[in-house]
Amino acid sequence: MTEQPFDDEPPEHRRYRRYLQDLEEVSEADEVTLVVTVLHDPDKAMGEAAVNRHLERRAARLLTDPAFTAWAQTLATVIGDRPFLARRMREWTLLRAIALDEPWTAEEVTTGSDWFQRTAAIELAATSREALALLAERGRTRRVRNAASRRVQSASTPG
Repeated sequence: MTEQPFDDEPPEHRRYRRYLQDLEEVSEADEVTLVVTVLHDPDKAMGEAAVNRHLERRAARLLTDPAFTAWAQTLATVIGDRPFLARRMREWTLLRAIALDEPWTAEEVTTGSDWFQRTAAIELAATSREALALLAERGRTRRVRNAASRRVQSASTPG
């Protein structure tokens, strides 16, 4: 058995880093082409991981921006039937609805992934009191319920 030297990084790791860098710097005009390229990488899991990271960065920046809707629709088309990425895009869209006080349902929130519930309860600054109360009561994990409860309480406490 031949051992691989520690400094001999696998090519997919180098491509992943390069994709992240390219996706961070891509212009709006070239974004779709680059995402398609990344999704066609021979290492499917690595390509999807890089695109997911890109979605996280872009969606967080655009969350309350009017440009989010067109961007999300375009990327949803590119993502196509890749289950993880499609679900993550739907969850970002739900986070946007909550942040902007647009329509959403309790079922959408309570059936959301652990990532979604954590993001809504812990990280998303503009979460509605109603969504936080729902997560405090019916969040999937104790971490989510506790974080949402703390945010509900801190919103109730006079500043």
